[in-house]
Amino acid sequence: MAQFLDIVILLVVVMLLFSKLKSILGTRPEEPKATPLSEESAAKIFDIIMKENERNAPKQPTDITPKEDLSPLDLELQKIPSFNKEAFISGAKRAFEIILTAFAKQDIETLESLVAPELIKKFKKIISQRQQDNITAETDLIGFNETEITDVKLNKNDTAKISVKFVTEQVNLLKDKDDNVIEGDENFVQTITDIWTFERCITSTNPNWLLTSTKK
Repeated sequence: MAQFLDIVILLVVVMLLFSKLKSILGTRPEEPKATPLSEESAAKIFDIIMKENERNAPKQPTDITPKEDLSPLDLELQKIPSFNKEAFISGAKRAFEIILTAFAKQDIETLESLVAPELIKKFKKIISQRQQDNITAETDLIGFNETEITDVKLNKNDTAKISVKFVTEQVNLLKDKDDNVIEGDENFVQTITDIWTFERCITSTNPNWLLTSTKK
C-alpha cells in the first residue's frame, strides 16, 4: 500500500512540474495562415516595384550619335534637359495648326494658352480691327512641306528659344460682312514659309512652349 502511495505522489509531482514548465515556457504559437493576395493588390505592388526600378535605374542616353558628329545646333539642343527633337517638332506642327486656326476664328482664349503676352497683344489688335471692319478670315491648312529647327538660344536666365521654319500649303481668305471674298482665292493654294520662335524656361515644371515671335 505504501509503495502504491509513493507512485501516486510521484505522478502528482511530475504533473505539477510539467504544468509549471508549460506556464513558464508557453506553448508554440500556431503558424499564421497565409492570406493570398488578390490580383488587384498584386498588380498594384508590381506597379510600385516597376516604378521604383525605373527611378533607381541609370538613365540610358537617348542619342547614341557621337558628339563630334553632331551639328552645332544639335549640340545646343542637347543642353536642354529631357529634350526630344522629334517630339518637339511634332508638337510645334500641332501648335502651328491650332494657332493658325484660332487666329482666323478670333479664338483669343485658345491663343492666350499658346502665345506669349507680348505677341498676343499684336494678335488682339489685328482681330479687333477686323471686328470693327466686319471682316472674317478663313484659313485652310493643306499640309506641311517642311518643318525644321533653324536656331537655338539658351539665355543665362535658363530660357530656351527655338526657332522653327514651317513651309506649308494654305488657302487664306478674307471676307466682308456679306460673305464676299475681298482678299485671296479659294481655288489658289499658297506655299508659305514662316519662322516661328518658341520659348520656355527649362527649369520650370511646366513643359509647355509659348510662341514669342513670327515672321515670314
